Amino acid sequence: MNTTPDKDEPIDKPDFRAGFVAIVGRPNVGKSTLLNRLIGQKISIVSSKAQTTRHRVTGILTNKDAQFIFVDTPGFQTQHRNALNRSMNRTVSQVLSDVDLVFFVVEAGRMGDDDKRVLEVIPEDAKVVLVINKVDQLKEKARLLPFIESVRGLRDFVEIVPLSAERGNNCDTLISAATPLLPEGIAMYEEDEITDRSERFLAAEFLREKLFRLLGDELPYGIAVEIEKFETEGRLRRIHAAVIVDRAGHKGIVIGKGGEKLKRISSEARVELEKLFDGKVFLEVWVKVKSGWADDERALKSLGYE
Repeated sequence: MNTTPDKDEPIDKPDFRAGFVAIVGRPNVGKSTLLNRLIGQKISIVSSKAQTTRHRVTGILTNKDAQFIFVDTPGFQTQHRNALNRSMNRTVSQVLSDVDLVFFVVEAGRMGDDDKRVLEVIPEDAKVVLVINKVDQLKEKARLLPFIESVRGLRDFVEIVPLSAERGNNCDTLISAATPLLPEGIAMYEEDEITDRSERFLAAEFLREKLFRLLGDELPYGIAVEIEKFETEGRLRRIHAAVIVDRAGHKGIVIGKGGEKLKRISSEARVELEKLFDGKVFLEVWVKVKSGWADDERALKSLGYE
């Protein structure tokens, strides 16, 4: 007998749980890596640089017991340097006021002032799971238990789970611990859905990741991606994208000598998008200069920032 629910019917099972979970922490603690690991597919871009995640990205995990709707947020910016940072912080605050559970992510062995500032932003009545990430990178494993004891008193955490998002170690334990903390209810998305973001949005994010990864220390922080055209023809996607830089001098950095840097960025982004979309992708990328865009509220809104 086929027990798969009709596409138009919500999942409704006895004792089923469903809710929104915010993933928060200072920059570079591994929030996006954790989100990708939990849902089993890459939808949130990953980089060693701060400010990689600028948007609110939703990932969805559905199993037999629950549906988790994860909200991956920008790392909270402790220095409000421009409108972009203020926009990122507004996103964090909005998310935290409207979720059922919070995963507060820190690095094993490190609880600095920036981590504590993020913790202070989480509402006092929120249910918070302390996720201690990167335990595989802790050289002295004996430090883990004392570290847990040292942070346990900072807040009344409902659960504390050490794990490695990069390796996938103990991520199942996190889901098991978090499931009873979600409210009972029916699923809000189909069982096979993993994100509520559009293909257009994901294309911009994947291209932006390649800019972060391949430009390295040369990367201008005043950089963004705008999808100017996105067309679908069967399984073929035609994507026309502009890389936005803040200064004319940054244009050459992105393009590279003889255009080689931009070609490589475009090629690697195309390969990953073809895997994501399971079809051919035609990707055309060029560079535009928009001076002061990161401190221009109207420019931010046109690029999709809240």
